[in-house]
Amino acid sequence: TSSGVFLLQMGWGDLGAFGEPSKETPNLDQMAAEGMLFLDFYTASPLCSPSRAALLTGRLPVRNGFYTTNGHARNAYTPQDIVGGIPDSELLLPELLKKAGYTNKIIGKWHLGHRPQFHPLRHGFDEWFGSPNCHFGPYDSTERPNIPVYRDWEMVGRYYEDFKIDLKTGEANLTQLYLQEALDFISKQQASQQPFFLYWAIDATHAPVYASKQFLGTSQRGLYGDAVREIDDSVGKILKHLQQLGISENTFVFFTSDNGAALISAPRQGGSNGPFLCGKQTTFEGGMREPAIAWWPGHIPAGGVSHQLGSVMDLFSTSLSLAGLQPPSDRQIDGIDLLPVILQGKLIDRPIFYYRGNELMALRAGLYKAHYWTWSNSWEEHSKGIDFCPGQSVAGVTTHTQEEHTHLPLLFHLGRDPGEKYPISFASEEYQRALEHISGLVQQHKATLVPGQPQLNVCDQAVMNWSPPGCEKLGKCLKAPESDPKKCSWPH
Repeated sequence: TSSGVFLLQMGWGDLGAFGEPSKETPNLDQMAAEGMLFLDFYTASPLCSPSRAALLTGRLPVRNGFYTTNGHARNAYTPQDIVGGIPDSELLLPELLKKAGYTNKIIGKWHLGHRPQFHPLRHGFDEWFGSPNCHFGPYDSTERPNIPVYRDWEMVGRYYEDFKIDLKTGEANLTQLYLQEALDFISKQQASQQPFFLYWAIDATHAPVYASKQFLGTSQRGLYGDAVREIDDSVGKILKHLQQLGISENTFVFFTSDNGAALISAPRQGGSNGPFLCGKQTTFEGGMREPAIAWWPGHIPAGGVSHQLGSVMDLFSTSLSLAGLQPPSDRQIDGIDLLPVILQGKLIDRPIFYYRGNELMALRAGLYKAHYWTWSNSWEEHSKGIDFCPGQSVAGVTTHTQEEHTHLPLLFHLGRDPGEKYPISFASEEYQRALEHISGLVQQHKATLVPGQPQLNVCDQAVMNWSPPGCEKLGKCLKAPESDPKKCSWPH
């Protein structure tokens, strides 16, 4: 069985199947109608790089090294000047799938480190078309270089220079390039009768948001909606392609997001997290609960809806299970095999951990969620207009200083109160009962936790994308400054 994982930045409330009122995602809604919708599915971190590292290793970022210890409970990702990346000691899903004869391709954003030792083809992928970082820019090539786009081992150009993104109109044809790459790869694998793993990690809905010309201005939701419509159209074309090639019944496809919709860029370039509190960067539900759809015609009963607590890390264990492989036994794996859930409608009891940096901020068990720390962002940032919870201030919950609740955690019942607005009274019997159960899970987790070496602590201008492999053939090499390693500063 081949696998496809579609991972992008989108909110729980961005799809018609999850109640988005403009109903502009007919293909994803159809995918949900033909497959299974997960209503309680989570990412492993409220922002991109750590959650991608978690998906590909099946392990929490605090274990796989994708976190920082600089400043308490800071979210950290991989900007151009980051020194670290995915450690060689981590086993990635594509490396393991190779043992079962899989050919593996990543299309789009890698985000697990951009220095040569972190290249995706060194970590199990056979092919890559995309970039090591997000499409920020344009840059001036003296302070910082524009982000390279790779085909396999070598760069083929840079964003804004060779791959145009018009920041005024939001026009870029990157999603179409990424779509074509996916269709061609699938055709090639089908022709060679080769099982494959396709990781389609596009970033059109990440600010600065972009869409192709034919989608610009077509959505009621502005440019962000245009990007969502193009992604929806692309997913429809990929699924149709699998059906036309006659391999849809042999291909397991999963669609989800790496974090909640960013509200810092809302409303012009931000998505919707439906009924949930706050967005990307936070450990409230809006930052970490994701839209998720499993599709496997002939295997998954159509129109299924699951309340299984799921995680992007489960895609690691589930994909291995589909390939007839066991997860590695020499390390803690946080993902679970979802096949019994998807194929037999089972529910597996497991907690969900919400981390920022190396701090466990919250834990969900069943319908209860306990917050041990709350923080949206600092007063300093908030006063500059940076807001991850616009219009959603909840007294004592969405805090601008890091608030510790380890002795008396804030407790919510997510069935009655999905928006985390009404903490359960400390004095109630319900509070005592639920917290006793959750405290046991936290103690167990902390007692066995062996944190990985933090990869996101050190920054150095010299490691930026000055001279990526292949730059000399294109005349695109830039002179790097002297190495000057510093502690990275993470404002939130």
